[in-house]
Amino acid sequence: MAIILTDKENKKGLIPFTHTQHAADIRIGIFTIREKWEMLTGEKVEIGEDGISTAFIPCMEDYIQIRTGTSITDDIRKLHYPWQIFQFNEWAIRRDFDWIINNRRSAPISSTNRCVQEKAIFIEPGAKVEHVYINAEQGPVYIGAGAEVMEGAMLRGPVAICEGAVVKMGATVYGGTTIGKHCVASGEIKNAVLMDYSNKAHDGYLGDSVVGRWCNIGAGSSNSNLKNNAADVVYDLPHLESPVNVGKKAGLIMGDYCRAAINTSFNTGSFIGVCCNIFDRSFPDKIIPDFSWGNTKYEFVKALEDIRNWMSMKGKTLTVAEEHILQELYYKTFEK
Repeated sequence: MAIILTDKENKKGLIPFTHTQHAADIRIGIFTIREKWEMLTGEKVEIGEDGISTAFIPCMEDYIQIRTGTSITDDIRKLHYPWQIFQFNEWAIRRDFDWIINNRRSAPISSTNRCVQEKAIFIEPGAKVEHVYINAEQGPVYIGAGAEVMEGAMLRGPVAICEGAVVKMGATVYGGTTIGKHCVASGEIKNAVLMDYSNKAHDGYLGDSVVGRWCNIGAGSSNSNLKNNAADVVYDLPHLESPVNVGKKAGLIMGDYCRAAINTSFNTGSFIGVCCNIFDRSFPDKIIPDFSWGNTKYEFVKALEDIRNWMSMKGKTLTVAEEHILQELYYKTFEK
């Protein structure tokens, strides 16, 4: 019997990511919500109007409660806002890792690596990991099939490097971080999620942040994740009914298909929409609407052309369905 997932409960709250993908396909921890359900139950997952809410983040201990809708405990995490992706990511990596090691064994770990707590390190077959520092004492480290972690990189768990991703030489990746499928990562990254096919390929800091799919962050770019006065960060966004206090730490939320020029400096609590090209000699605005080209409107034909150019660099093409989603969002954006 197929599992039906619906995002009626959290679609609006998870903007900008749900502008361009179903909430079931948001990656948190090692896997997406959809992938977690498929692996934990062995059943086919379908999308529908009525079913199990994608707000639930399923894991080995909790999915029976979620499935039956009975005895839901306070330990179950629910995903309602995009910043919760980085807030819950460390927890999610640990839960996903427990499922992996319960079913399988790691590929051999090369003796060229310097490892701490090797039993908490899992490397998929086909991954290339040589001359790397891996410290799993504070949490597990997962490295996916076909991924490459180059020499001199330092990983401090909990960390997930997903299928086909590349972590470049000398990168420092701290706990709570997920590098999505076919991403390129470097510099300093802490408690952040890069969705699939995105690049933060050079020096600069990314922390307490979520970056969508098919994004590129230019060399030397960094975000602040703490206000100068150490006050709480509050997101006051047009699509939310009221401001939301998210605590002391919040960096960058960036929707799909965005690009930031070299040396871009993002303020604490920045929120970037879908398909934005960010370039400015000063700090960009903290809230940047969908389809922004600097401080002006990103023409739709040009936006699609640029997306196709970026996708071709990783051997992918923009599908008709993806184009229709972007077109619908574009006209909604400028009909307001």
